[in-house]
Amino acid sequence: MTKHGKKYNEAMKQVERTRLYTPREAIALMKATAYARFDATVEVHMRLGVDPRHADQQVRDVVVLPHGLGKTVRVLVFAQGEDANRARAAGADQIADSDEFIQKVQNGWTEFDIAISTPEMMGKVGRLGRVLGPRGLMPNPKAGTVAAGEELTRAVKESKAGRVEFRVDKTSNLHVPIGKVSFTEDQLNDNLTAFMEAVRKARPSAAKGVFIKRMTVTSTMGPGIHVDPLLAENMGVELG
Repeated sequence: MTKHGKKYNEAMKQVERTRLYTPREAIALMKATAYARFDATVEVHMRLGVDPRHADQQVRDVVVLPHGLGKTVRVLVFAQGEDANRARAAGADQIADSDEFIQKVQNGWTEFDIAISTPEMMGKVGRLGRVLGPRGLMPNPKAGTVAAGEELTRAVKESKAGRVEFRVDKTSNLHVPIGKVSFTEDQLNDNLTAFMEAVRKARPSAAKGVFIKRMTVTSTMGPGIHVDPLLAENMGVELG
């Protein structure tokens, strides 16, 4: 059994463990129970009613959070020529346009948060799978991180603004950051709503029964707060 410190235990006294909070209640309580001395990240964790062992039950997509993530996102772009110029103009932090730079990454350099590649460069980028794959940094067409032209410009700008990729893991769980504790409740609610809309749209047709089984909102180091999954799933849905 994990032992928690005094601050965690004090924060946990404010949380009703058996209660399912509304999304807004959960956000407010998460902010009230955050005790880290730094500006902690707000995270959403959920268990989905899918079997990721089956290809037709994968849940993977991207979402641009309206208020971003509250941190500087470092973007590396594998591109040459005009596309390299586009990426620079869009705000890319690094351009990998040479074999020497690609070798640098192959040797283990990963001082970036998102990697984007043009289709032409994917032949070389594919050799970096052992470095980028385990870190979730491998460019992928489905995630919108393989692009050229205007699509490349948009991908870079969205990544800098707060574009988040999410993908169900082997245990049917999603883990996604939606902002910082310093954000207002309205900002976090907006980000959560955008994320839930994206999750809803990413539901595979092969998924039967309850889609979102459990959901928790938490801050780094703070206690987890259980959210009513049905209310969360319907965030942003016009009822009536």
